[in-house]
Amino acid sequence: MPRNGLQSVVEPPVAKPSLLTCCAAIGGLVPGLIRPRPIDRAFLGALDDVGLPNARAEVQVLALHQVSRPVPTAILAEGVRRPVLSGNSMTSYLVRHPAATFVVDPSICTDVVDRAVAELPGILRPLVRPPDGVLDICTSLDRVGMSPADLDFALPTHLHWDHVSGLLDMPDLPVRVHAPERAWLMDGVTAPVGGVRPSLEGREIEEFVLDGPPVLTFGRSHDLFGDGSVTLVDLPGHTPGSIGLLLNTARGPVLLAGDAAWHHLQIEHVRSKASFPGLLVDADRGEALRTLHRLHAVRSRVRIVPTHDHDASQALN
Repeated sequence: MPRNGLQSVVEPPVAKPSLLTCCAAIGGLVPGLIRPRPIDRAFLGALDDVGLPNARAEVQVLALHQVSRPVPTAILAEGVRRPVLSGNSMTSYLVRHPAATFVVDPSICTDVVDRAVAELPGILRPLVRPPDGVLDICTSLDRVGMSPADLDFALPTHLHWDHVSGLLDMPDLPVRVHAPERAWLMDGVTAPVGGVRPSLEGREIEEFVLDGPPVLTFGRSHDLFGDGSVTLVDLPGHTPGSIGLLLNTARGPVLLAGDAAWHHLQIEHVRSKASFPGLLVDADRGEALRTLHRLHAVRSRVRIVPTHDHDASQALN
C-alpha cells in the first residue's frame, strides 16, 4: 500500500561506528589479505537451484552513464591481490517494462559531497568520496534523453546513501522499498547517515515484501509485475533487507545484485569485502558471505551485475 511519507524525527542521533569497531576493521585488513574466510563447501553443495521464473514478458535494462575511479582490489575482495586496482562506480540503472519505466539505485544527487558524504564518519569519507566529474542522477538521465518526469518510480536495492541520495533531486518520484529494509533504517531512533532519511521523507512510499517462492538459490522472491519479467530476490547481509532484481531481457537473465557484492571477483572467488571497510558497512558479515555463496552457485546461469563494478555495469549497454 502506498505510504505518503515518513514520520520526521527531531535531530536524531546518527549511526557512527565506535573507535573499537574502526580499529578492529583496520586491524583485520592484513589477516584478511593473508587468510581470507574459506568457502563453506558443505553449504555450497547443499544449495538447491530451483530454476528461473517462468517469464511472460521482457524488460530492457540500461546502465546510466557514470565515471569510475580505481580502488585497490584487496579492499573489494578479501584475499584477492590481482589486479592491483579495479574500476569502481556508483551506477544507476534504467529499467523499461511494458507497464512502467523505473530507476534502480538512484545513487548521486547534486553537491553529493556536501549533502551526503559530509554526514559519514570521517574514517570512511576518503574511501567513498565520489571521483571528480561524478554525474548526478538527473544528468545521467539527461544523457539518455530522459528526465525524472519520465519515470514511474525508483527502486533501491537497499537504503544506503550511495543508492538513494539521488532521490534528493527527484522529490516527486514515488519509491518502492522492501518493508524490512525500511523498518530497519527508517523507523529506529538512530537516523542513517548520508541523507538517507531526507531522501525518503515526505514522498509516496510503496512497501513490498518477498512473498513469493524460491528462485534459483535464493530463498524468497517477489514478482513485481506478475509476469516473471522483474523478480525481486532476497540478498541479505550487507543490510538485512538487501534485494536483487532478476530481469528477463532479450539477451538473457540479468541479476542486479546491489551491494551483495561490490565486484565480480567476490562472486567468482566467494570472498568477503576486506574487514576495512567491510566491518563498517556490512550489517551481518556471516550472512553476506552466505549470500556470496548463493551468487557463486548460479554465476553461469545468469549475468550478475554488482552495482559498484563499473565494467560489469557498462557491459550491459
